[in-house]
Amino acid sequence: MPTPHIAPGAPCWIDLMTSDPEKAKTFYGDLFGWTFETGDQEKYGGYITASKNGKSVAGIMQKQQAQAATPDMWSTYLRSDDAAATIAAAAEHGGQVYMEPMDVPEQGHMAYIADATGAAVGIWQPREHRGYEIVAEPGAPVWHELHAKNYGAAVTFYREVFGWETTVMSDTPEFKYTTLGAGHDAKAGILDASAFLPAEVPSNWVIYFGAENTDAVVDKAVKLGATVVHPAEDSPFGRVATMADPTGAVFKVIQAPGANQGNAAEEA
Repeated sequence: MPTPHIAPGAPCWIDLMTSDPEKAKTFYGDLFGWTFETGDQEKYGGYITASKNGKSVAGIMQKQQAQAATPDMWSTYLRSDDAAATIAAAAEHGGQVYMEPMDVPEQGHMAYIADATGAAVGIWQPREHRGYEIVAEPGAPVWHELHAKNYGAAVTFYREVFGWETTVMSDTPEFKYTTLGAGHDAKAGILDASAFLPAEVPSNWVIYFGAENTDAVVDKAVKLGATVVHPAEDSPFGRVATMADPTGAVFKVIQAPGANQGNAAEEA
């Protein structure tokens, strides 16, 4: 599969902030078949790059002391051709700047914000590191979804700050959903989560990983120390389950509709 073309504003990278990188490597390595390379400590702070079949797929970084109260979490990064301008636009449109653009030697510029609904999201301005090299396959990112407590504000923010061209997929009281792009070309979604996110949980980005068989992945993840947050269930888009890894970082797995229907375990 060729390296995906990633347009400005679209998801381009994911990484895991974890309290235990070694445990994370063991878990995701066994679950998804990832291999790992640790970057130079002085240049890259020991940042770990995960690969699937020799192609970069995600990053892992050690949670710092100052972040001790923050749960372990996966983050989505959106591509920007000018991280400083994106940061300025985010601040102008109700976002909060967590980290100004930081130069990552030779690789690019990284920044981190909260959007207008309070959801944390990364910004990546690429140089040598163009983003993930594999998507929409088992063990790789398939979908990025913002669970927004203020749906209207979220849609406006990503249009204004990241230049999203959006499509309304559903606009019923029970299910409001907008996508970046349309149909099979859509790259991310915004879900109205106001009815189900608890008061103490902020708006947040969720990453879906591909699976050949969701139930099989869930079973394996549990054996590796994961917790099931939402059991596998069928949806119009595939069979999906939500899990927390051994240190609590939440992610989803999804199997495309019709895949491996002959298997005893179904998938998302």
